[in-house]
Amino acid sequence: MSNYRRSHVLGGTFFITQVTYQREPWLCCDVARKALRESIEKVRVKYPLTIDAFVLLPDHFHCLWTLPPDDRDLSVRLRLIKTYVTKHYGKLLEVNRDISQSREKRGESNLWQRRFWEHLIRDEKDFAIHCDYIHDNPVRHGLCENPQDWQYSSIHRFITQGVYPKDWGSGERIAKPQGSWDD
Repeated sequence: MSNYRRSHVLGGTFFITQVTYQREPWLCCDVARKALRESIEKVRVKYPLTIDAFVLLPDHFHCLWTLPPDDRDLSVRLRLIKTYVTKHYGKLLEVNRDISQSREKRGESNLWQRRFWEHLIRDEKDFAIHCDYIHDNPVRHGLCENPQDWQYSSIHRFITQGVYPKDWGSGERIAKPQGSWDD
């Protein structure tokens, strides 16, 4: 079994990428959005976290999460979120993807990739770079022309709160963070 290295920092802020199984584009449908929102709300009751930034794309999501000062367990939150979506909405999502024998043997579904990408945010500059990357991601993937055009993004909150100007990211490409997973 692989020994994955995860950052175990109390109260850390993390950039996370979670991808669907074989990049099946099911995340933006109504049922999936409801399932993901509900699963996050349920998990946050027992395992609090602050969602600093979020973007939902058809086959993956990126987010910045900050854990409570006395907590370091990012993995349990993602595992519980994925499990909740799978158990409570898996059949309703009607994802028609065959699964490998390995996945079948482990009792895994055809909704999520097994692993996720995580990066511990080091400082305010790193935080800002990853926020910008999250909000520019739909443009990067050709889903819209301007970040504000994508409805499944926390960019709208950032604009309303005055963190970004109304035309943020229009006509300019945002640099990709160094060492980030190329999605």
